[in-house]
Amino acid sequence: MKKIYVLDTNVLLQDPNAVYAFEDNDVVIPAIVLEEIDSKKRLADEIGRNARYVSRLLDGFRAQGKLQDGVELENGGHIKVELNHRSFVRMQDVFGEMTNDNRILAVALNYVNEEQDKPEPRPVILVSKDTLVRIKADVLGITAQDYMNDRVVSLPDLYGGCVTLQVHPGIIDEFYSYRFLGTNSLHLGYKLHPHEFVILRDELGTSKSALLKVSADGKRLEPLFLSNEPIWGIGARNAQQRMALELLLNDDIPLVTMTGKAGTGKTLLALAAGLMKIEDEHKYKKLLIARPVVPMGKDIGYLPGEKEEKLRPWMQPIYDNLEFLFDTKKPGDIDKILAGLGSIQVEALTYIRGRSIPGQFIIIDEAQNLSRHEVKTIVSRVGEGSKIVLMGDPEQIDHPYLDASSNGLTYVVERFKEQGISGHITLEKGERSKLAQLAADLL
Repeated sequence: MKKIYVLDTNVLLQDPNAVYAFEDNDVVIPAIVLEEIDSKKRLADEIGRNARYVSRLLDGFRAQGKLQDGVELENGGHIKVELNHRSFVRMQDVFGEMTNDNRILAVALNYVNEEQDKPEPRPVILVSKDTLVRIKADVLGITAQDYMNDRVVSLPDLYGGCVTLQVHPGIIDEFYSYRFLGTNSLHLGYKLHPHEFVILRDELGTSKSALLKVSADGKRLEPLFLSNEPIWGIGARNAQQRMALELLLNDDIPLVTMTGKAGTGKTLLALAAGLMKIEDEHKYKKLLIARPVVPMGKDIGYLPGEKEEKLRPWMQPIYDNLEFLFDTKKPGDIDKILAGLGSIQVEALTYIRGRSIPGQFIIIDEAQNLSRHEVKTIVSRVGEGSKIVLMGDPEQIDHPYLDASSNGLTYVVERFKEQGISGHITLEKGERSKLAQLAADLL
C-alpha cells in the first residue's frame, strides 16, 4: 500500500533531493514550507544553497502540471504542495499559537483525518529532523519519523580504525619471526580494511601481544614503521595516539581522519605532525589549518578589524595548541613566530571554495560541523602532493541541521574506509587532564 509522507522544512534544507527518497509513495510539501525555504534562499552558506536548489527543483516540476494537484516523479511517486489547514482549531486547542511547525502538523493531521474516512486508509507519516515536531505529532496521533536517508551509519557502528583480536600465541610468534602476517592466516569471518590497526593478544591469557597495521592492499599485516620517539616534544601517551601518528607521518596516506572526544589529542598530534613535515622534513610547502565558523551557543555577532582579527576568536583553539608546541612565554609571541616562518596559515573554511591546494599539509579541525556537500568541496580542493587531515568529535555538533550520523566527517570515514589512500583512527582516552577526561565521560 502506498503511503503519504509530509515533509518538514528541515528535511529539504538538509537534503534538497529528499523528494526522491520515498520511492513510489506520495510526497506532500505544506505551503508554509515554501515560505520557510524562501526565507533561507539569500543565505550565503550551505542552507542557502540547498534552499535555492529546492526552489529550482519545484519550479521545474511546474512544467509537468499544477503542484497543488500533484505531479508525478521519475521514481513513480507523486509530489504535491498542500494548502489545506482545516485542523487549525484543534491545533490551537492543543498547542495554542499557530507557529510554522504547528501549521505543518495541521497539514499532516488533515491527511490523517481524511484517510480515516476512506475504506482503505493509507498511512500518513510526518518526516522531520526536529525532535519536538515528532513529539508533537505523537501527541496528535500522527505517525512521525526522522529523515534517515542522509544517515551514513549509526555512531556505535562507525568504523573505528582499530580491532583487537584474541589469537593463538603461535600466530604472534610467527609475526615476530617473519615481521609480517597474511590477513588470511587469522581466519576471520570478515575483511580488514586498508591501514586498519590490529592488536593481537594471546587467547591463553599471557601478556604476549603485538601491534600491527594492514597494508594498503589489505592483504598483509605489517609492523608500524615509526618508532615511539616524540615529535616536536609530543609523544604518544596511548596506543591510539601512536596509531594516529603512524597515519599522520606516513606520506603514502594523503587522507587521514581522526575522531574522538575532547582532550584526546587530535589537534595537538596533527599540528605536531604537520610542523615536522613542514619545518624538519620540508615535505610540504605550507601548513594550512582551517576550521568551520560555527558558534557553540549564541553567536558573538560582527567583529571589528581586518580578516585576521575577525577570525582570531574562532581560531583561538588552534593558536592555543601552537603556543604549546612553540613553548611561547609571552602573549603575542606566537604571532611573531608565525609571521617569521611564513609557512603556517590559519584560515576559515569560508575562503576555501574555488581554491586548488597542491603541496600542502592541510588540517581541518571540527570537521563534524561540515555537511556532506561541504566536505566534498574541501577534499576535492586537495591538489597533487598534498595531505589532508579531517578531525572532530561526532558527538559535539553545533550545526543545526547535522547529527552524529549525518555529518561530513562521519560520511568521509565510512566512504573511504575501503580505500588504500586513506586511514582512520578513533582516539578513546583523554590526555588533557583527569578533570577533562571525567568531564567528557560524565557530563
